[in-house]
Amino acid sequence: MDSLLREKILRREPGITTYGMTPPKESNTAEKIAEIAQKQVERLEGLQIDGLILYDVQEESDRIEQDRPFPYLRTVDPTTYSNEYLNQLAVPKIIYRCVGNYSANQFSEWLQAESDQDRFSVYVGASSSKQATSMRLPEAYELSQRMDPNLTFGGVVIPERHTMKNDEHLRVIQKMNSGCQFFISQATYNIEATKNFLSDYYYSCRDQEIDMVPILINVAPCGSPKTLEFMKWLGISIPKWLENDLKHSNDILDKSVTLSHRMFEEIFDFGLEKGIPLGCSVESVSTRKVEIDASVALLNEIRATIAKKLVK
Repeated sequence: MDSLLREKILRREPGITTYGMTPPKESNTAEKIAEIAQKQVERLEGLQIDGLILYDVQEESDRIEQDRPFPYLRTVDPTTYSNEYLNQLAVPKIIYRCVGNYSANQFSEWLQAESDQDRFSVYVGASSSKQATSMRLPEAYELSQRMDPNLTFGGVVIPERHTMKNDEHLRVIQKMNSGCQFFISQATYNIEATKNFLSDYYYSCRDQEIDMVPILINVAPCGSPKTLEFMKWLGISIPKWLENDLKHSNDILDKSVTLSHRMFEEIFDFGLEKGIPLGCSVESVSTRKVEIDASVALLNEIRATIAKKLVK
């Protein structure tokens, strides 16, 4: 099962689809965590996805002065959650790792724990330059390549950062040179920023004769004004016109799903024209059932859209 995802990544195929979620709060009882996991398994086992993303959450209070809309609470370690609660879910798990939270020894132990199996991870750096870290991304890349050749690791891309610094494509290429074989974007609500980044990524790779790696465009429905504020706090760029449409719609969740599908389709078409191997990762940043259900429905719609476009 796992090797199929690895083959798609190594072949740089377009159309890879994943679903992302955050493990339950660490403060829950073991029984409650098991109950939550069972519901998630039942919700996800029918989805035809290439991988399940499990996020590693960091506090991020030093990134922004504004108060967090939802309180930060530690979550179950994603590797632990995958192995102990989701092992019956027959889909590859992509484990996020906030590498600054771990010492080199801790990270090395994690790498060696299951080095005989195909594994997948996404490495995330510090949320800001102010954050104290035990380890930085270059060290994580070097340790991974040296200690676990069966680990396929990727990175995070933030198209909105490209608008400010105009160098996100250079960051991605540098990470590719360090071993990253795929990327997942921050939740996308800004088409212009995403297409600008992808354009520079495409032309830089073409000019340097570098093979482009898959980039999964992340989309996340927004089901309430509170969720909207949380998305903005997370740093997700939401254009004013789109924010107005969401706030003034009769059904913010339905409007968000429609817009997210439309935006992904435009970005995917842009990638197809240039041969950029784009895929999609869907998540719900909210724990409300109605928003989670909407994210699953959106994933199914996007999968159908991708399938139609790839057979043309």
